Amino acid sequence: MDLLKAMGEVRAPRPKVARPIVMIGAGGIVNDAHLPAYRKAGFPVAALVDVNREKGESLAKKFGVPFVSNTIAEAVRYAPADAVFDVAVPAKVIPDILPQLPDGAAVLIQKPMGETLAEAVEILKICRNKGLVAAINFQLRWAPNMLAARALWETGALGELHDMEVSVSVHMPWELWSFLSTAPRLEILYHSIHYIDLVRSWFGNPVGVYAKTVKSPRTAELAATKSVITFDYGDDKRIFIGANHSHDFNAKMQRSFVQWEGMTGAMRAQMGVNLNYPEGRPDNLGYIVSGDEEWGDAPVSGNWFPDAFMGSMGSLQAYVQGETNALPTSVEDAIETMRVVEAAYLSSERGGVALLGID
Repeated sequence: MDLLKAMGEVRAPRPKVARPIVMIGAGGIVNDAHLPAYRKAGFPVAALVDVNREKGESLAKKFGVPFVSNTIAEAVRYAPADAVFDVAVPAKVIPDILPQLPDGAAVLIQKPMGETLAEAVEILKICRNKGLVAAINFQLRWAPNMLAARALWETGALGELHDMEVSVSVHMPWELWSFLSTAPRLEILYHSIHYIDLVRSWFGNPVGVYAKTVKSPRTAELAATKSVITFDYGDDKRIFIGANHSHDFNAKMQRSFVQWEGMTGAMRAQMGVNLNYPEGRPDNLGYIVSGDEEWGDAPVSGNWFPDAFMGSMGSLQAYVQGETNALPTSVEDAIETMRVVEAAYLSSERGGVALLGID
């Protein structure tokens, strides 16, 4: 079997005709990922909203957005009837913004889905009550190398998966996100949540999690920025996340990858955006199957940033227009990722098993 040929075309869902987007928020992630992705995909951005009008106007000029406002109400009045709203704001203010959107609107909400499970439940209730077609922007699922990994696995060449490892040891400049300086929850909620969601997309909900998240003396002013999370999927699977954002030494030894092992093969996907952030390095996907002596390289077209953001928006738009019957990161699914996040924090707080005494 020609394995790469068997993978077929690897592409995230796209609408046949893209709907106009109303962008709410003008922060760094919008500048670095949302708007570059939409420009690359040819998704029209009709309006941009930010409480700092000057900031919004500067970003709108850069990306050719025709309308800018500092209020959601004004943007809603301006928006076309079929507009999709992209909400990219700190998690704490999401419950204040969603009620201002039109009932029944299509909405993409930047992760996380609130800062706690209780806030996630509140967001879910708002979406249900207003009839919003809402998805959370867990865009790692749509990164080109993650799509390629799924396509490679679906050929059957790797056999049954029994091991999945996420390993991140990098220097992350947390100072780029000022709102994180006072966040009580940091690493799991704002970073490893991507990997938790990715794990769930492969294996579903775990029976439970074991976790420990700790502060780094290199960033003592911040909440915990280093974590280990182990997922319980029974006695024949090893699945875990190890994340350290304080490795500020020779960049050559930094690592950022997801690795899967099956009975007859393995894959490793590099997440280049974490390496030397924000410049990053290219994403890739290596693989090996039984009988091969060397690892091969699967074709990967693009990177997590910004290409995955085309996937999360494209998936929502294709679903709204009835061109696909699945919305993988809907709020109904995302609440399950938030349940795992909450369990990880509870596990970390409760601690491990104390050593037993001996006579």
